[in-house]
Amino acid sequence: MKKSLFTLSVLILAQCSFSAYGNTGEIENILAKCEKFEQNTDEHSRCLDNIKDSLERELQTWLNHHTLLLEEKVLVNGRHSALKLFNRSQNNFITYRDNNCRWQYLAIAPQRGAETAYKQCVIRMTQNRIKELSVIQ
Repeated sequence: MKKSLFTLSVLILAQCSFSAYGNTGEIENILAKCEKFEQNTDEHSRCLDNIKDSLERELQTWLNHHTLLLEEKVLVNGRHSALKLFNRSQNNFITYRDNNCRWQYLAIAPQRGAETAYKQCVIRMTQNRIKELSVIQ
Protein backbone atom coordinates (compact mmCIF):
# COMPACT_ATOMS: atom_id res chain seq x y z
CA MET A 1 0.00 0.00 0.00
CA LYS A 2 2.78 2.45 0.93
CA LYS A 3 4.61 1.66 -2.30
CA SER A 4 1.46 2.37 -4.31
CA LEU A 5 1.00 5.72 -2.56
CA PHE A 6 4.64 6.58 -3.16
CA THR A 7 4.31 5.62 -6.84
CA LEU A 8 1.17 7.69 -7.18
CA SER A 9 2.75 10.71 -5.52
CA VAL A 10 5.81 10.55 -7.78
CA LEU A 11 3.61 10.25 -10.86
CA ILE A 12 1.49 13.20 -9.77
CA LEU A 13 4.60 15.23 -9.03
CA ALA A 14 6.05 14.43 -12.44
CA GLN A 15 2.79 15.23 -14.18
CA CYS A 16 2.05 18.46 -12.33
CA SER A 17 5.51 19.96 -12.34
CA PHE A 18 6.92 18.90 -15.67
CA SER A 19 6.04 22.02 -17.60
CA ALA A 20 8.19 23.99 -15.17
CA TYR A 21 11.20 22.07 -16.46
CA GLY A 22 12.57 23.62 -19.58
CA ASN A 23 16.14 22.60 -20.23
CA THR A 24 17.83 19.29 -20.88
CA GLY A 25 19.35 18.99 -17.41
CA GLU A 26 15.95 19.41 -15.86
CA ILE A 27 14.49 16.82 -18.24
CA GLU A 28 17.13 14.42 -16.95
CA ASN A 29 16.06 15.18 -13.36
CA ILE A 30 12.46 14.30 -14.20
CA LEU A 31 13.49 11.13 -16.03
CA ALA A 32 15.65 10.20 -13.04
CA LYS A 33 12.51 10.14 -10.89
CA CYS A 34 11.21 7.33 -13.07
CA GLU A 35 14.49 5.44 -12.68
CA LYS A 36 13.51 4.75 -9.07
CA PHE A 37 11.07 2.25 -10.54
CA GLU A 38 13.60 0.62 -12.85
CA GLN A 39 13.29 -2.73 -11.06
CA ASN A 40 9.52 -2.70 -11.60
CA THR A 41 9.09 -2.50 -15.36
CA ASP A 42 5.37 -1.74 -15.22
CA GLU A 43 5.71 1.17 -12.80
CA HIS A 44 8.73 2.54 -14.67
CA SER A 45 6.82 2.40 -17.94
CA ARG A 46 3.77 4.10 -16.37
CA CYS A 47 5.97 6.86 -14.98
CA LEU A 48 7.47 7.53 -18.42
CA ASP A 49 4.01 7.37 -19.99
CA ASN A 50 2.74 10.01 -17.58
CA ILE A 51 5.59 12.35 -18.45
CA LYS A 52 5.10 11.69 -22.15
CA ASP A 53 1.35 12.32 -21.92
CA SER A 54 1.88 15.53 -19.97
CA LEU A 55 4.32 16.77 -22.60
CA GLU A 56 1.96 15.85 -25.42
CA ARG A 57 -0.74 17.98 -23.78
CA GLU A 58 1.68 20.87 -23.37
CA LEU A 59 2.81 20.52 -26.99
CA GLN A 60 -0.80 20.56 -28.14
CA THR A 61 -1.37 23.77 -26.18
CA TRP A 62 1.54 25.44 -28.00
CA LEU A 63 0.31 24.13 -31.35
CA ASN A 64 -3.15 25.53 -30.67
CA HIS A 65 -1.62 28.86 -29.63
CA HIS A 66 0.41 29.24 -32.82
CA THR A 67 -2.40 28.00 -35.03
CA LEU A 68 -4.74 30.59 -33.55
CA LEU A 69 -2.19 33.37 -34.08
CA LEU A 70 -1.56 32.29 -37.66
CA GLU A 71 -5.29 32.02 -38.39
CA GLU A 72 -5.73 35.57 -37.13
CA LYS A 73 -2.99 36.71 -39.52
CA VAL A 74 -4.77 34.95 -42.38
CA LEU A 75 -7.89 36.98 -41.61
CA VAL A 76 -5.85 40.19 -41.69
CA ASN A 77 -3.65 39.62 -44.73
CA GLY A 78 -5.38 36.77 -46.57
CA ARG A 79 -2.17 34.75 -46.91
CA HIS A 80 -2.30 31.12 -45.82
CA SER A 81 1.34 30.22 -46.50
CA ALA A 82 2.65 30.59 -42.92
CA LEU A 83 -0.19 28.49 -41.49
CA LYS A 84 0.30 25.79 -44.14
CA LEU A 85 4.04 25.66 -43.50
CA PHE A 86 3.52 25.58 -39.74
CA ASN A 87 1.16 22.61 -40.09
CA ARG A 88 3.59 20.90 -42.46
CA SER A 89 6.49 21.49 -40.09
CA GLN A 90 4.54 19.91 -37.23
CA ASN A 91 3.62 16.89 -39.34
CA ASN A 92 7.27 16.58 -40.38
CA PHE A 93 8.35 16.86 -36.74
CA ILE A 94 6.02 14.03 -35.71
CA THR A 95 7.31 11.83 -38.54
CA TYR A 96 10.93 12.62 -37.69
CA ARG A 97 10.39 12.10 -33.95
CA ASP A 98 8.70 8.75 -34.51
CA ASN A 99 11.37 7.51 -36.91
CA ASN A 100 14.26 8.83 -34.81
CA CYS A 101 12.95 7.15 -31.68
CA ARG A 102 11.89 3.98 -33.50
CA TRP A 103 15.38 3.25 -34.84
CA GLN A 104 16.72 3.57 -31.31
CA TYR A 105 14.10 1.11 -30.11
CA LEU A 106 14.90 -1.35 -32.89
CA ALA A 107 18.64 -1.11 -32.26
CA ILE A 108 18.09 -2.33 -28.69
CA ALA A 109 15.17 -4.75 -29.21
CA PRO A 110 14.54 -7.47 -28.21
CA GLN A 111 16.78 -6.75 -25.24
CA ARG A 112 15.40 -5.16 -22.11
CA GLY A 113 15.34 -1.37 -22.20
CA ALA A 114 14.17 -0.86 -25.77
CA GLU A 115 10.77 0.46 -24.69
CA THR A 116 12.39 2.76 -22.14
CA ALA A 117 14.81 4.14 -24.74
CA TYR A 118 11.90 4.84 -27.10
CA LYS A 119 9.85 6.67 -24.47
CA GLN A 120 12.82 8.70 -23.25
CA CYS A 121 13.60 9.71 -26.82
CA VAL A 122 9.99 10.85 -27.39
CA ILE A 123 10.09 12.80 -24.11
CA ARG A 124 13.33 14.59 -25.00
CA MET A 125 12.30 15.42 -28.55
CA THR A 126 8.85 16.63 -27.49
CA GLN A 127 10.35 18.85 -24.80
CA ASN A 128 12.74 20.30 -27.37
CA ARG A 129 9.84 21.05 -29.73
CA ILE A 130 7.92 22.75 -26.91
CA LYS A 131 10.97 24.82 -26.08
CA GLU A 132 11.27 25.82 -29.74
CA LEU A 133 7.60 26.81 -30.00
CA SER A 134 7.69 28.72 -26.72
CA VAL A 135 10.27 31.23 -27.94
CA ILE A 136 8.52 32.01 -31.23
CA GLN A 137 6.24 35.04 -31.09
